[in-house]
Amino acid sequence: MCGIVAVYGSNNVVHDIYESLTVLQHRGQDASGILTNYDGKIALRKSLGLVRDGFDKKHIERLKGKTGIGHVRYPTAGHAESSAEAQPFYVNSPYGIGLAHNGNLINSSDLKDNLFSEDLRHINTKSDSEILLNIFAHELQLHSKETFTPDDVFYAVAGVHRRVKGAYAVVALISDRGIVAFRDPYGIRPLCFGTREVEGKTETMVASESVALDSSGFKLVRDIKPGEAVFIDSDGKIHTRLCCEKTEYTPCIFEFVYFARPDTIIDGISVYSARMKMGQHLANKILKTWKNQDIDVVIPIPDTSRISALELSISLSVPFREGFIKNRYIGRTFIMPEQTQRIKSVKRKLNAISTEFKNKNVLLVDDSIVRGTTSKQIIEMAREAGANKVYMASAAPPVKFPNVYGIDMPASNEFAAYGRSDKEIAKLIGADRLFYQDLSDLISAVKSKESPIKSFDSSCFDGNYVTGNVTKSYLDELDELRNNVAKVKDNSDIGDDVMVY
Repeated sequence: MCGIVAVYGSNNVVHDIYESLTVLQHRGQDASGILTNYDGKIALRKSLGLVRDGFDKKHIERLKGKTGIGHVRYPTAGHAESSAEAQPFYVNSPYGIGLAHNGNLINSSDLKDNLFSEDLRHINTKSDSEILLNIFAHELQLHSKETFTPDDVFYAVAGVHRRVKGAYAVVALISDRGIVAFRDPYGIRPLCFGTREVEGKTETMVASESVALDSSGFKLVRDIKPGEAVFIDSDGKIHTRLCCEKTEYTPCIFEFVYFARPDTIIDGISVYSARMKMGQHLANKILKTWKNQDIDVVIPIPDTSRISALELSISLSVPFREGFIKNRYIGRTFIMPEQTQRIKSVKRKLNAISTEFKNKNVLLVDDSIVRGTTSKQIIEMAREAGANKVYMASAAPPVKFPNVYGIDMPASNEFAAYGRSDKEIAKLIGADRLFYQDLSDLISAVKSKESPIKSFDSSCFDGNYVTGNVTKSYLDELDELRNNVAKVKDNSDIGDDVMVY
């Protein structure tokens, strides 16, 4: 999962991009990058770590221009920790193009072979985003004419849709010509745009989440539709076109469960409201299946589950308490590549308030259970703090299948739910009782009257991959990449200065 942003402004846009990336930092803490265009020159800065650590005053001063794009990344399957793998990526031909991408291409191996043998383009990294950039660049070159028009962009995006399979939300900068944003035909990964008026001029921002627009004073216009491309030309005029004949609106439901900020709106759906309803549905299930429940207190596992836990406690008429204090400087644990690192991080990440646990039957609420590593550690902490009984509830159903659309979950055999019943999972994590959200209830919680969305990509729960073309051999290959042994860290490259093209 990553966060992307693009800005067309009347003055230097680097400050807006920088601030927006800090707002999107929850979508990736591994690396960040900003690319800008000024007077025909491209400036690019990429660095490992948090946004605030990668950009000094000298970098910001060199990143000039009224158009730019940015990216925050967390490490994806098989990637080494190197700023060379960070985004945006850049190619000189045609025009000079920079691109940042959120998602995952499921036919990247075939695309890479075709780029080398047919398009005569060479890929320098393991990133499928560089593949996507070169495909877009090749398609744009095929349709380029003496006079550049928005049609050239739309034909190129249509070519991308024909060739690429998977999930992709994209922002790209074409030197001295404008900014392009487009979304895959299923709308799996989020992307929206908004505008603001500055001294009588209209400025435009494209971002993964609406909160990035809010933070910089842009007003949300709408989400980019599945298969649609938005082109902001050098004069700031917005052009849009649907570039794919067959589309299906099926955004990733895990965005609402875990990744997106609660104050964001995705495809017309409030993440906050969705998480409230997840808690209500989960409470109804507990009431139906456990008539004589003896829960003394409901405690959320910070932070994503807090909204669901509060609504659950209200529905159960059980007190809600904060039982854990979180160290906010530790990254998300289920995407950390080594098991030992995850265990250490859980211990450093949370500390229990013993008075909220002592001699009580506690219901812990989490957004989801993936490996179960975090859940087991937290349940042990609750018992050490004096809890009498420890129950666990998950606002999401059991995660049983690999996510192939940009969330770097573990190999299948590392899932807590892999080959286990609910009772066996409860035993694995040490819970006295375990409750999972039903998938139908999760879908019902996320649906909204204000949104046209009727169905979602819920493949990590039900194994139904909306794009098709997900073969067993591909899943086996993905599992191999995601195996703990395959995730080797390389800390030799800690970032580059601003590069100018």
